[in-house]
Amino acid sequence: RGALPLENGGDMTRLNIVLLIILISCGLGLVTAQHKARKLFVELSREQNLEQQYNVEWGQLQLEQSTWATHSRIEKIATRGLGMQVPDAAKVRTVTLPGEPAAAPANSSVPTNGAAK
Repeated sequence: RGALPLENGGDMTRLNIVLLIILISCGLGLVTAQHKARKLFVELSREQNLEQQYNVEWGQLQLEQSTWATHSRIEKIATRGLGMQVPDAAKVRTVTLPGEPAAAPANSSVPTNGAAK
């Protein structure tokens, strides 16, 4: 007989049905994969926008923190709000721990920003 030809139309119909089922399955798989990829892309875009908003907010918070922690502001609150003042240089004592380098002499001037006067 040689090559194995399809002997009747029934075998050809079955083959066409099997191929059609495979084709439909592949098409559904492709559509499902594309839909999932689009959903993931939308979620990624949303997360990137959220990251950008958090970065902007972080920058604003860092700026606010540096503003609140400036030396002149702290000194002004200490002198006006709490009644604190910079001690005289003669009253300043420097304590050094063994093995640490010595600090500036006690009679050196203590810097102020003019708020304590």
